[in-house]
Amino acid sequence: MIELILMQRVEKLGQMGEVVKVRPGYARNFLLPEGKAIRASKENLARFAEQRAQLEAQNLKKRQEAELVAERVTGLTVVILRTAGESGSLYGSVSSRDIADACTAAGLTVNRSQISLPSPIKTVGLTTVSVSLHPEVSVPVVVNVARTVEEAEKQARGEDLRAEQQAEEESLEAQLAAELSDLGAATEE
Repeated sequence: MIELILMQRVEKLGQMGEVVKVRPGYARNFLLPEGKAIRASKENLARFAEQRAQLEAQNLKKRQEAELVAERVTGLTVVILRTAGESGSLYGSVSSRDIADACTAAGLTVNRSQISLPSPIKTVGLTTVSVSLHPEVSVPVVVNVARTVEEAEKQARGEDLRAEQQAEEESLEAQLAAELSDLGAATEE
């Protein structure tokens, strides 16, 4: 385990200024290169104590800017068009990179590391993802994955496409059964 001083809030780890113990790989591969932490040596502890007020002021300013952006984009919905099978399964998946590109096109400039997507989206429909604008500010974004623009509009209105498709199939089956019975009645005469 390695001791580090957190330079900003890290989710599920701690707040700015806390001294935490983490595994070497997590420190070496994520926290140190991203500038989220520094090693907890006597020199670094003293330097952090001197700069703490300045760092907290910078963090507060960045958080306020992120909150303003969050207010502006609250309720953002992005539409991603993909090809899919009859059951709604995508031929491929929608990843955090696709969502980041769609958000940027909609006016919210983010990169894929800011998108919280537990697993890629593999079906047509509406999915809510969290976009982290700051370590302490995140905003929900609705991702509307559809085959066509019309389908995306229907999903956005809350229409159940599967029920509509099933009703259409049932009416076609009923129409086909009626035609077959008419055909059977015509051949008996």
